Amino acid sequence: MKLAAIDIGSNAARLQITKVLHDGMQVNFKKVEYVRFPLRLGHDVFTIRVIGPDREEKLMKLLHSFKLLMELHEVKDYFICATSAMREADNSAEITSRVHAKLGMRIHVIEGSREAELTNRAIVSYLMADKDYIHIDVGGGSTELNLYKNKVKVAAKSFKIGSVRHLEHSESPLTWRKMKEWIEDHIHGMQMPLTAIGTGGNISKIFEMAVKKTETSITRTEAARVQSYIAGFSLDERINHLQLNPDRADVIVPATDIYLSAMKWAHAEEIIVPDVGLKDGIIQMLYEKHNKPKSG
Repeated sequence: MKLAAIDIGSNAARLQITKVLHDGMQVNFKKVEYVRFPLRLGHDVFTIRVIGPDREEKLMKLLHSFKLLMELHEVKDYFICATSAMREADNSAEITSRVHAKLGMRIHVIEGSREAELTNRAIVSYLMADKDYIHIDVGGGSTELNLYKNKVKVAAKSFKIGSVRHLEHSESPLTWRKMKEWIEDHIHGMQMPLTAIGTGGNISKIFEMAVKKTETSITRTEAARVQSYIAGFSLDERINHLQLNPDRADVIVPATDIYLSAMKWAHAEEIIVPDVGLKDGIIQMLYEKHNKPKSG
């Protein structure tokens, strides 16, 4: 059985097709196709509040190509999520309606809490009972924070702070202050030091470029060092010398600001960077949907 997840974010849209493998009682998920395209919906939404016709046309073409890929792979089921940019676009309903009419594909515009819940499905296996965690998921338009105690989520909050929004300087200083206060208020009674878990393409790239790291984690100091190293290059140099994707090259430094700030406020000195995210949570949700225990 093959399942597919489509994540329409503020910076990029992604398709992941996964094959479900059964080895006795063990279930494994094998990624067989992954496509990422830099739509940059947030560039329009965070400046003019709507998704412009050019980006809508690109979205339509991209979803059509995703549909063809899923047909070629004979995908059994799929789910499309749209996050911050689509949530805030004044013409979101019109666009999702046109997509459904033209392609027969239904886009689910989800709230930050639902986004966090789906991502939680993918990261829960990385948690240990003897540690408390802050999960930091930075997207193009929003940051989702989750606190875990004894592997149980005890608090969660979505903030309108994201890599594209930060790049455009369209976030409110008040939102930064509210995020700081929320973290400081909610970590009381948790086991210190907290360990951070970071999801999102930017922290994955920071981890990839880090020198001092374990198999799954880096320190806050090392993340800051990599950020400083990247910031020392011009945008052109980041693309040609560091070989960063153009849509990664301009947002990676502001995105890392968000991770480092949340870690500082939570007194977290280490961040685990699992190679999972919203798309993996969607796959898990679809698998559970098709493997519910039969009643009776």
